[in-house]
Amino acid sequence: MLDAVCEVDLSRLLDPRGVAIVGASAEVRRIGGQPIRALKEFGYRGAIYPVNPKHGEIQGLPSYPDLASVPKPCDVALICVAGKLVPDLIRDCGRAGIGFAVVLSAGFREIGESGRELQRELDRAIRDSAVRVIGPNCQGLMSTVYANYCGFGAPFLYAHTRRGRVAMVTQSGGFGYAVMGLAEAEGLAFNHVISSGNEADLSSLDLIEALLRRDDTSLVAAYLEGVRDGRRLLRLGRTALQLGKPILVWKVGNSQAGRRAAASHTANLSAEYALYRAAFAQGGCLEVDDVGDLVDIARAFESGRVPAGDRVAVVSISGGAGVLAADRCDKAGLRLAALGEATTAELRRLLPAFSSVANPIDVTAQVFNDSAAFAQVVRVVLQDPEVDQLMVLTASIDGALAEQLAGSLAGLAAGSDKPLLVNSSAPLERSAEARRILAAHRIAVFDTPGRLVRAAAAVWEFERRRRLLLREPAPVPAPARRALQLPAGARTLSEHESKAVLRAYDIPCVPEVLVALQDLPGLTESPLGYPLVAKLDSADLPHKSEAGAVRVGLRDWGEVRQAVEQMLDSARRHSPQARIHGVLLQSMAQGTEVIVGATSNRYFGPTVVFGLGGIFAEVLNDVSIGFAPLDARQARGLIEQVQARSVLQGARGRPPADLDALADLISRVSRLIADHGDRIAEIDLNPVFVGAAGSGVQAADALVVLRDAGEQP
Repeated sequence: MLDAVCEVDLSRLLDPRGVAIVGASAEVRRIGGQPIRALKEFGYRGAIYPVNPKHGEIQGLPSYPDLASVPKPCDVALICVAGKLVPDLIRDCGRAGIGFAVVLSAGFREIGESGRELQRELDRAIRDSAVRVIGPNCQGLMSTVYANYCGFGAPFLYAHTRRGRVAMVTQSGGFGYAVMGLAEAEGLAFNHVISSGNEADLSSLDLIEALLRRDDTSLVAAYLEGVRDGRRLLRLGRTALQLGKPILVWKVGNSQAGRRAAASHTANLSAEYALYRAAFAQGGCLEVDDVGDLVDIARAFESGRVPAGDRVAVVSISGGAGVLAADRCDKAGLRLAALGEATTAELRRLLPAFSSVANPIDVTAQVFNDSAAFAQVVRVVLQDPEVDQLMVLTASIDGALAEQLAGSLAGLAAGSDKPLLVNSSAPLERSAEARRILAAHRIAVFDTPGRLVRAAAAVWEFERRRRLLLREPAPVPAPARRALQLPAGARTLSEHESKAVLRAYDIPCVPEVLVALQDLPGLTESPLGYPLVAKLDSADLPHKSEAGAVRVGLRDWGEVRQAVEQMLDSARRHSPQARIHGVLLQSMAQGTEVIVGATSNRYFGPTVVFGLGGIFAEVLNDVSIGFAPLDARQARGLIEQVQARSVLQGARGRPPADLDALADLISRVSRLIADHGDRIAEIDLNPVFVGAAGSGVQAADALVVLRDAGEQP
């Protein structure tokens, strides 16, 4: 079932009946003059209304003194004047019945404090007028389908005659339109491109969703620096899967330079970019990081064919190219198909003895003597039920032979619903016609085997996620929120206090007893037996190991006493002002160590982090991130995402861990942060010991960090 329909209809923005250019200029190279020339000369069919009280005519068109004078219907105002004039012009749009404004003007919040008051005035004008605004501080929009050129700069100086089904939303106008130009040079055609600028009204997510839902769009590319609503990004990814239309995201601004200091390991492991990556992976957003990636993946999707699985076959005239493709398939998560016996037998009949009939299939240079046999090989492999996608590597074949092969491949692809992708390394000038034939039959062509594999893997990954969504069971209703007695104010809880919070949600912890320092001399025996763990309980020592405030494996009471003296001495040297509540005596836990944590992020809300202990999480950064709350099934999926999951599944003869109990613990932590994220900033369970199947889990250490009521994450 498709999620709720987007409220934004861009029809009159992309295909306006009339465009008013406010700040119109007779000089065609100026910002106010470029759009008039482009709209006049490149095929726009609507009315063009220059607005400038200083002129009666501009570029051969009547000029109007203000928006109130512009004839109706007029759907878009393109505003190219000083920023201080913009708020009043937005109100004028509302009074004139103009539904959309594209604001090229700058000087708002992007320039700092001096522009913030003007931004606030613009926000009020948008709210009062109900006009939908693109920008300010954007480069405009372009709809090649309707020859609508409402922007400025090099891309608006020439007509874009190719028509595609790829739309793009970019938060950087200059770079976004540069990407468009570079992609067009590689043969990718766009229908709508929108620069979102400061996003005072319509956000990049509004625009992506509206474009995604249009019938003329099959794919949306997005250049993003950041979004204000991470949960909506999650929902949008889900919508992309439901519609079968991917979002190719180029996310920038991902360095760790701005990572804040945090009390817990969890907060360090869930840096902003990690949250974006997790959000992309849970929906229909596929991440790209260069123009070539965008072009290749878009090409692969344009065929309209989707694979039934991850099994690929490679047919090549070059053994080296086939081996390279096989390597890249393995790295990209694609499996080389095990060809059926009938297929192998037929290949032996078709190919010379020195050819390789194992996948990847090397037909050798005999293709130059017998191109029909090559086509027969492709037909046989394509029909094999063990093959989900077929990669054909034609190396540098060009000219008439390339055209002949292209015709054969086109015919074979037309009779199959499997993706067929081609790698041609022949120079464009000697293979243009062959490429044209393939493109006409929706067969994607790639310059290198590596680029082909990258695109094929992306198509399968999207289809895999889509199928998972279709099989997704109905969500389990979340249990009722439980009340917590939390101390007032922002503070870090001691381990004993933190575990009291966990136990309110039935999160299992190791058995422990808190002994006040003054009561220790009166004790002569452990209340928990041996071996023991002893820790100093202090909110001022969040990292007890660094402070020397923990000892493990204590075998008798004499060792306990000695350990306490050593810990107190070490802690006082490390942090003289630390307030120590007492000594925590804990039973020794056994099992595989994992980390479970949670944070509440300003943009993504409550999130959960899972990883194996030791070097896996903190050195190798092998963690998975989920968005709370999670039920046990979703928590199990979080466990399966880490690369070192085999350690828990019983690698090298180890007994399988109690994954059901671990999933239940993760789910409970997720509900805790989801229910109380208004007060809980961070939860850190490190380590959690996971026993063998059926023996449960126990949190051995815990840290809860509180924020002030009403404080933003």
